[in-house]
Amino acid sequence: MRFEVGNIRVTRVRESASTVPLLGMFPLADAALIELHRDWLMPEYVDDVGDLTLSIHALVLESMGKTIVIDTCVGERPVPGYEALSNRETTFLADFAAAGFDVNAVDVVMCTHLHFDHVGWNTQFVDGTWVPTFPNARYLFNRTEYDYWDGGAGGFAVTFDTAVRPVVEAGLVDFVDESYRITDEIGFELTPGHSPGHMSVRLSSGGDEAVITGDMVHHPIQFVAPHWQMSADDDPPRAASTRTAFRDRYADTAVRVFGTHFGGSSCGHLRTNGDSFRFDPFTP
Repeated sequence: MRFEVGNIRVTRVRESASTVPLLGMFPLADAALIELHRDWLMPEYVDDVGDLTLSIHALVLESMGKTIVIDTCVGERPVPGYEALSNRETTFLADFAAAGFDVNAVDVVMCTHLHFDHVGWNTQFVDGTWVPTFPNARYLFNRTEYDYWDGGAGGFAVTFDTAVRPVVEAGLVDFVDESYRITDEIGFELTPGHSPGHMSVRLSSGGDEAVITGDMVHHPIQFVAPHWQMSADDDPPRAASTRTAFRDRYADTAVRVFGTHFGGSSCGHLRTNGDSFRFDPFTP
């Protein structure tokens, strides 16, 4: 699926799609709220039985002559503690190539944060060694984020040693903060809470604007209920306040929102909806 944001071309390459029970994603959730908003949640974001749709995908940006991969999914690797996601065979690299991209021609790989489902294809296992999948790219990590997990925080960065450390050791990493710009059209927005150095990606080109959320938000219902935390939120109160500020900043604007785990087209606009909010899908 391809989108245009001004002169930037955005291509979604999906690794997997699934449904997740409401309380499995958000332990504090109230199913009555899903029912109240079912008119806009279905069928893009909630299925017939009330389970949430979930996507794991990368977004490939083409901007000013550069090819940029935002987040690299789970990959094919052991994921300690997550056997259902471990050692899965996927068509991700084949789909990446079918979309017209060459792993050797990628200029930049940017990880919004370093949880296992956002760093997986940073590396692949070749001849007994984890090697960079995108050997000619510069990998961008937030320094606060990297230092936190490198310090042994554990948690959801369980593939740090196989998907993150090898590209650092290969000399391919630049540590950046929210002031860094990949091109004149692509920068960052600090959105902490889900993880300490989490950054969303801001696009601005030709009068069009968009933002790629990363895991600042996992599902559109969190724009209605930003206090609904999920188990991977490192600092739940801060994550909730970040979501609230994001919602209030972008609701009823022309800025398109690309949800890194949203189902459907994964893209849409935030709108006020009476005294609440809704997320209207955008399909190119």
